[in-house]
Amino acid sequence: MVAPGRERFEKELPIVLADLENGLPVLARETLTNLAARLRAVNEHVTGYDQRLQQLARDSEPARRVMAVEGIGPVTATAVVATVGDGHEFHSGREFAAWLGLTPRQSSSGGKSRLGGITKRGNAYLRRLFIHGARSVLRLTGSRTDRKSRWAEGVKGRRGETIAAVALAAKHARILWALLTRGEAYQVLA
Repeated sequence: MVAPGRERFEKELPIVLADLENGLPVLARETLTNLAARLRAVNEHVTGYDQRLQQLARDSEPARRVMAVEGIGPVTATAVVATVGDGHEFHSGREFAAWLGLTPRQSSSGGKSRLGGITKRGNAYLRRLFIHGARSVLRLTGSRTDRKSRWAEGVKGRRGETIAAVALAAKHARILWALLTRGEAYQVLA
């Protein structure tokens, strides 16, 4: 029996196939051998595309500037630059964050403003990349003392980790908009 998980499966499958005494039928052995070869080929293709994407990010000046922000890697940087270019079609960073679906839904009536969950309207792929990047940054904010980390820890303490991740993703979206539109380098505030 092979343990669950892709990495364990890839590691243990050759051992299972090499054991001729495990009672695995011949047809199943042939099928799994064929599937293992296909899986290796797909992994090689994915690795090649990852390397090409990293090279594209290194060659693009806006992508390099954007990757200076914590939680923004080559995939997110190239996706943002390819999707929004220099960001000038948005009037503000908040408008860009709203376009991504990272801002709270507003329901105002009678002078009272009520904020709900995020709108989830906009580019779902970019929103997912921003939130995953923010989650990775949140794992490190407890040991950091910069202003953004202290803010993120405060939000996490008050509202929970999921809301803090979305709030940090929205903050990153606003930062990226500023970096793209102004052509400036990212600076961490102490």
